[in-house]
Amino acid sequence: MKNKNVDLLVGAQWGDEGKGKVVDLLGADVDVFVRSQGGANAGHTVIVDGQKVVFHLLPSGMLYPGKLCVLGNGLVIDPEQFLKETAELESRGQACARLAVSPHAHVVMPYHKLLDRLQEQARSKSRKIGTTGRGIGPCYVDKYTRCGLRIEDLLDADVLRERLVPLLEEKNQILTHLYNEKPLPFDEIYEPAREWGKALAPYVDDTMTLLRKAVDGGQHILLEGAQAALLDIDHGTYPYVTSSSTCAAGAFTGTGLAPNDLKRIISVVKAYTTRVGEGPMPTEDLGDDGEKLRQQGGEFGATTGRPRRCGWLDMVGLKYATALNGADTIALTKLDVLTGMGPIKVCVAYDHNGTRLDRYPTDTRVLEEVKPIYETLPGWTEDISGCRKFEELPAAAQDYVRYIERELNAPVKLVAVGPDRAQTIDRGMRD
Repeated sequence: MKNKNVDLLVGAQWGDEGKGKVVDLLGADVDVFVRSQGGANAGHTVIVDGQKVVFHLLPSGMLYPGKLCVLGNGLVIDPEQFLKETAELESRGQACARLAVSPHAHVVMPYHKLLDRLQEQARSKSRKIGTTGRGIGPCYVDKYTRCGLRIEDLLDADVLRERLVPLLEEKNQILTHLYNEKPLPFDEIYEPAREWGKALAPYVDDTMTLLRKAVDGGQHILLEGAQAALLDIDHGTYPYVTSSSTCAAGAFTGTGLAPNDLKRIISVVKAYTTRVGEGPMPTEDLGDDGEKLRQQGGEFGATTGRPRRCGWLDMVGLKYATALNGADTIALTKLDVLTGMGPIKVCVAYDHNGTRLDRYPTDTRVLEEVKPIYETLPGWTEDISGCRKFEELPAAAQDYVRYIERELNAPVKLVAVGPDRAQTIDRGMRD
């Protein structure tokens, strides 16, 4: 039996849990960083030595020179954003020679972004999803109706022309007849796409074979999920979800790796709850506590800049996500934000029209109607940003971590007490 050395890192809430920070912290021990799904609608913020870097497409491991970083077949790639990020890294002196892109990843085209915005505008207020407008959903639609463009199609100018002509005719029919927009000229789409193909060509590789060789060679691989479990297209708060499989299972279809390649599944949990966009959020606090969490936590979207909706930890949703992902390890982030919040609330069940619900509802409409049932835990006032050992935390903070461990039946192996790479308590995550 070969040694398993593949870690999968997934978000346990509605995204923005700090996955990029956790990936970065593990980076020194990782050989291969992989993204398996999503697109440029996912922002990962990493702060190293006070310097802030935001990735939308590239894996967070790009900050480690010499590592192999992979964009898998499950992504939808915006070439403009990809080239912008690689150029920014190169301007910082970060070489991108170890970056590999799957030829089977789909391409976000300009008409996808336009359709994304028009579709959201056309929805009634009650049906708005809160999309980022990055073209992710329409691109995945084309993928599953088998008419999308893949990275490999950009590499051959003749193939690109052949594929793009009927595609653009169809999109222009939708734009002109459904949305009363002007048609998109062919050359304005084709010429940039051809240039993207030239720029992307050096990065394109057989990523499935690369990853298989890495697994068989015993290299340490870290699969970096985008968004989070409660935004999963199948298992999240549909229709207020993203367009890809964000739970653990999506990592396999998005890379070509197999489930039995995994060593462990790391679930990233924020010490409270946030959400961007529309959809139910039972513990959202619209009062002073929610605003204090937002300000202390800097809860503004890395991709859109939108203020995030904030509230207390939702243990019902976390138990659901933990089971869905099969998580066996917890990385707890932003514990420092709870400093000075006073007594800390944790949602342990929901009330639905007088009935107590201990399980996460399968019906989104029910989730929209529930009220949180809280337990209250002691808070702390001490500054914990300088703590580097668990025993240095105030007793109430230690108890909060242990409470999460008991409820989720999984060990908290890492605790983040500040935004910088160094502001972390490692409780065996690297073991």
